[in-house]
Amino acid sequence: MHMEQPAEGFETIAIHAGQEPDPVTGAVVTPIHQSSTFAQDGVGGLRSGYEYSRSANPTRTALETCLAALERGTVGLAFSSGMAAADALLRTVCRPGDHVIIPADAYGGTYRLIARVLADWGVDHTSIDLTDLDAVRVAIRPGTTRLVWCETPTNPMLSIADIVALSSLAHDAGALLTVDNTFASPYLQQPLTLGADAVVHSTTKYLGGHSDVVGGALVVGDPDLGARLRFLQNAAGAVAGPFDSWLVLRGVKTLPVRMDRHCDNARRIAAELATHPAVGAVRYPGSTGHAGHDIAAKQMRDFGGMVSFTLRAGPQAAVAACGRTRLFTLAESLGGVESLIEHPASMTHASVEGSPLAVPADLVRLSVGIESVDDLVADLHQALRGLSDGSA
Repeated sequence: MHMEQPAEGFETIAIHAGQEPDPVTGAVVTPIHQSSTFAQDGVGGLRSGYEYSRSANPTRTALETCLAALERGTVGLAFSSGMAAADALLRTVCRPGDHVIIPADAYGGTYRLIARVLADWGVDHTSIDLTDLDAVRVAIRPGTTRLVWCETPTNPMLSIADIVALSSLAHDAGALLTVDNTFASPYLQQPLTLGADAVVHSTTKYLGGHSDVVGGALVVGDPDLGARLRFLQNAAGAVAGPFDSWLVLRGVKTLPVRMDRHCDNARRIAAELATHPAVGAVRYPGSTGHAGHDIAAKQMRDFGGMVSFTLRAGPQAAVAACGRTRLFTLAESLGGVESLIEHPASMTHASVEGSPLAVPADLVRLSVGIESVDDLVADLHQALRGLSDGSA
């Protein structure tokens, strides 16, 4: 489904969609409606549709309206975490006996939810290299496959999937395509305009942008699917609170300018790492040698702020590098203004250890922040010094 493009530019939408000045006070910033319940004008007489904040809250509504506009969708929903958003989509679309396709290098939390939680509910899954369209075609079970779950770029391998091609394969088999758009953000990529049916975000990451909030979101183009998702959101209750919604909304306002700097810094760092003697392979979609570069260039505005690389000296060198940076903070998560470094095999992706989705033990993942890129490059050079032969 191709969404109608609004007249306003992305930057304008990020600042204004769902965020009109407060009609009571004129406040130009959306208020934090820190209230659990709302007065009714007589029994059943709801003011503007609000009764209880699990069902709806004005601050959350502002965020949901803004996210739907940014992703060119019709319905947006804000959750307490990215995994809560993923769970709501999976439980809305799937029933026992159904089948889901996931990437061979899916985010560890997504794999855990599907393989260890929904499996007990009778949902089967197949992990497949989504860049191999023939393999995807073979893996789809018409009439049984309900959802093709796509990440692009993937976490942490930074593989690129062709959203247009996958949507065609999914729809031909009667399945839906969802795209985890966390790494790209709606500023760099809008999957609904490329044929996807649903977009999922961890708003903790680039949308929030400041490492101070945990949240998730879904955006869909089909109002009927949106209504079903909203029913489950209210019934299960994993909603974003008013203050968390306000924090994400504040982050969204600066998303375009932050993403431009993230992308510029990542491009420079990827180029520096590519020539470093301690580094083996660099995974960055902006590199012309990346297998998915051409597809990324076609469906993304720029190539993102994430860079992964391997160490020639092996896993111990990778762990050592993670512990030697000064500006890159050793921490999980990503997408904040500050730069982060991690060892995925023992941190964010420990849940897939021993599975077909296990990540290389010599891999290091960088979330490149918006600091001075010269300082970031210098930090990586000092952290990698002496590691070309595995020595400290």
